[in-house]
Amino acid sequence: MALRLTLLVSSRSSSVLDVRFADNRPLDPAGRHQVKRKGRALSHLARAELRYCSPSTRCRETGLSLGLEPLAQPALRDCDMGRWNGRTLQEVTAREPQAVNAWIADPRTAPHGGESLLEFIQRVGAWLDTRPADGGAWIVAVTEPAVMRAALCYVLKAPPHAYWHIDANPLSVVTLSGRSGDWSVNLQT
Repeated sequence: MALRLTLLVSSRSSSVLDVRFADNRPLDPAGRHQVKRKGRALSHLARAELRYCSPSTRCRETGLSLGLEPLAQPALRDCDMGRWNGRTLQEVTAREPQAVNAWIADPRTAPHGGESLLEFIQRVGAWLDTRPADGGAWIVAVTEPAVMRAALCYVLKAPPHAYWHIDANPLSVVTLSGRSGDWSVNLQT
């Protein structure tokens, strides 16, 4: 029987203009309000047999606010952006425009000294492929937007550049079903 894995993007911890690499800030007031507003529609997620989250504060808070009591999974952490951690894309682009261009253009490069995009996608994919598929279990994971984007690239076997064309907005939900190397995507409404 196939595994069912629902990914939920955490609520927001900052405005879009202040999104930082490896941002570990708690939910901001708008993010807390968003979880309260959508909480009823997402309450069914608490019925999952296993509930995980990325280790960041905002993912943990989103999960707790929804009654999931998630277990942090290190493999679901955001991409390691090395020396860019804690900075915004705008700040990094102002200081290292060529490095940013190389990072976006080539998924194998990591000019920041952390993980390349390809390594990140493979790490998330390895976590997906090691989930137990026996018994038709249902797993929920509250993730960073980047983790959902990486997971979709992996399960769809899309080229790494597709990552840049996936929007993963706060509280977006997608369900994957299948097993290692054979996944299907179910978009939620």
